[in-house]
Amino acid sequence: MIRPTNTRLELVERQQAVACGGIAAIMQLIKTTGLRASLNDAARVFKMHLPYDEADHIFNIALNLLAGGTCLDHIEHRRNDEAYLDALGAVRIPDPTTAGDFCRRFSQQQLRMVMQGINNARQRVWKQQEDSFFDVATIEADGTTVETDGEKKQGIGLNYKGQWGYHPLVITLAQTQEVLYLVNRSGNRPSHESSAFFLDLAIDQCRKAGFRKIVLRGDTDFSSTEHLDRWNEGGVKFILGFDANKKLTEIAENLAKTSWKPLQRASSPTPPERARAKRENAKEAFVVAKGYENQKLQAESYAEFEYRPGKCKRSYRMVVVRKEIDVTRGQQLLFSKDKYFFYITNESTDEAPARDVISGANRRCNQENTISQLKACGALSAPLDNLDSNGAYMLFASLAWTLKLWSGMLIRVKGNEPQKRVRREARSRIIKMEFWTYMNSLILLPAQVVRTARQRVFRLLTYRPSVDLLMTMHDHIAMPLRC
Repeated sequence: MIRPTNTRLELVERQQAVACGGIAAIMQLIKTTGLRASLNDAARVFKMHLPYDEADHIFNIALNLLAGGTCLDHIEHRRNDEAYLDALGAVRIPDPTTAGDFCRRFSQQQLRMVMQGINNARQRVWKQQEDSFFDVATIEADGTTVETDGEKKQGIGLNYKGQWGYHPLVITLAQTQEVLYLVNRSGNRPSHESSAFFLDLAIDQCRKAGFRKIVLRGDTDFSSTEHLDRWNEGGVKFILGFDANKKLTEIAENLAKTSWKPLQRASSPTPPERARAKRENAKEAFVVAKGYENQKLQAESYAEFEYRPGKCKRSYRMVVVRKEIDVTRGQQLLFSKDKYFFYITNESTDEAPARDVISGANRRCNQENTISQLKACGALSAPLDNLDSNGAYMLFASLAWTLKLWSGMLIRVKGNEPQKRVRREARSRIIKMEFWTYMNSLILLPAQVVRTARQRVFRLLTYRPSVDLLMTMHDHIAMPLRC
């Protein structure tokens, strides 16, 4: 079907088009949320604006990623594209070296102010949500590795895996996958370093928004026992992994047999019309054939008991999962062993039975998907020369992911029941989209940009099914915000 033919290139004289026509919705989003003013108030590093202000530089980095760029150098393509400049309403934009110099101006304190500025605009987006949105806010924390091959980047470190790079801390909201705080750290720092401080800031943001319940989730690195009493007294709930130390393991091993209950993992039933035969596990067959040591999970059970950590003044619920594992080599059973996983929580049994605590802790793994999307869009990278400047780039670039989420969150679920269902599906679809799917479906649409006295018209030059979703998204973004 694909048949190469003779082709010819011509350069049009008057008409111009931009490859990222969907950027119109992003520009409207920036205007509606008042993000420009919030950033300029928070990020004051210039004595005067000649010609760019702080928001110009930050948007330049974020919009480059949304328009299809993957690194700082791709800004050079954008700044020489007259149609792109028309789409942004700009005469010119900073070049890559100027963007890098801007990132080097920021200290850790100034970056925290920028985060607060973004969160001020986030508060306005949250106010547009349904009342059920404020039932619970689940704040998650995790560290991730940003590798680099550079040898002269100040602040890099060597982690336990032998990887050189940085180790940023990422604080997210589980319900929307929004990045609330992002802090760069040296590559050899522990995951929990500074996490309690930024978790407290995230708690304050959620309280300010009016969330009725706040839950903290994290793996074993974030069970900061010195802060548990303070969070509990402040009405904050938590479900945190806990190290399987010798003392806890002994307690679990000495529990009565009647304390253990079988753990059945819930799974979505497959419709009969979609059911199909399972394929052979190629990895399993390879391990058996080569005679490698293999671990097979045979059963899971759970129990709970009261436990007081050494730095706490009161006891909390400790939920333990026991995995019964058979260790084999080839077809031969070598031995069986038990492995324990512990979760500490201040949720009462009525609020969260032990099974719900386990499933809640396991759902924290979805944060890895958020982190992977930040890496996919180019936000978690280290193109500059020191710890703070790379932290600034990560923060500014992560705004691309935030704008993607806000564009879906501003779709109002209102109207009659069929309209509510359609709009709820559209909202959920945009929020759950991977970054590259969002960009290719809703942003990278060729469009002619027509500048008039009072507005900018984007004439889409092609149609695909996602155009309908883009139109809906743009119409809702353009609506005035509720105060």
